[in-house]
Amino acid sequence: MTTTRAASLWDAHRADLSALSAKARLRSLSARRGTDFSSNDYLAMAGAPRLAQAVGAAIARGVPLGSGGSRLLRGNDPEHEALETEAAAFFGSEAALFFSSGYAANVALLSTLPQRDDLIVHDELIHASMHEGLRLTRATAVAAPHNDAQGFADAAQEWRAAGHTGRIWLAFESLYSMDGDSAPLADLVAVAERYDAVLLIDEAHATGVFGTNGRGLAGGLDGRPDTIVLRTCGKALGCEGALVLGPQVVRDFLVNRGRPFIFSTAPSPLVAAAVREALRMLADEPERRTDLHATIAHAERVLAPLGAQATGTQILPLILHDDARTMVVAGKLQAAGFDVRGIRPPTVPQGTSRLRISLTRNVATADVDALALALKEALA
Repeated sequence: MTTTRAASLWDAHRADLSALSAKARLRSLSARRGTDFSSNDYLAMAGAPRLAQAVGAAIARGVPLGSGGSRLLRGNDPEHEALETEAAAFFGSEAALFFSSGYAANVALLSTLPQRDDLIVHDELIHASMHEGLRLTRATAVAAPHNDAQGFADAAQEWRAAGHTGRIWLAFESLYSMDGDSAPLADLVAVAERYDAVLLIDEAHATGVFGTNGRGLAGGLDGRPDTIVLRTCGKALGCEGALVLGPQVVRDFLVNRGRPFIFSTAPSPLVAAAVREALRMLADEPERRTDLHATIAHAERVLAPLGAQATGTQILPLILHDDARTMVVAGKLQAAGFDVRGIRPPTVPQGTSRLRISLTRNVATADVDALALALKEALA
């Protein structure tokens, strides 16, 4: 390779990065620092001694770190199957399937289950992983206005009126990670029943935090033949990976047709052992949720007067609209010792740049009060 060619090989990529930098949107990695107001470790379980002990006990009984292959080859470990059995029982579902990440699970669900003559109606603010699944699907996909059940119904009605007879799928999140608001679940269930649709519900940010024993906002829907629920393990559960809960036929179809599952090395069996313990902790330690909800109520009282939206959840957005101002305010808070991140397009819609204040059991009310004082000064 000539020196000239070597020098120009990545010119297009450098130009793209330069364009991002010019718009102040160049991403980079940074070390953790400051009081945690940005993580998804909602119940402070990531560092829980019980999880460490569960992993240690698994190592002691010979559970390997690596799986050694895909689940369909030699990578299927008894820990994976035990987790899936226990998770199905815990959530009240017929079956469960463990994925390496929520991203992979959402891609698998939307690229595999809907068929060529089907319709997917999705909330306009669904996660990027769902959008990736939609990019790969053979079905028709249309967006409904955010949290607008009537918008879902209108899309379904219009499609049926045009003579289509395929399956309708309704895809949405139960709790949105950037807005902190919750889906109108009862209304969406009614839409699904009216149009004989299947519900695809991403419970990533609700699992562990809401519902009986932390079963999530959609916890009462498990076991229905028309409902598939994704629950990630890397947020409130403090581990990693994701569980898809639904009918046995859905599990079997994903094992046979879901390329993100078939062609991926299986998750670490030690992680499966940790998730098993995390599910037990949800039932055994309700004080984790109680403490978090007390912090949420306190934070809403002291942060709402400063512009943060009181959502009733652990996610309080403070929309500043302007990209540059958002990052300046976030920088001031970080300099003051608070890990609060600025979120800009394309992660959120244009004109809605914001601070995403995430509440976890890693902070006390005194930390929230200190953040409020720093925020008031940063906004001045």
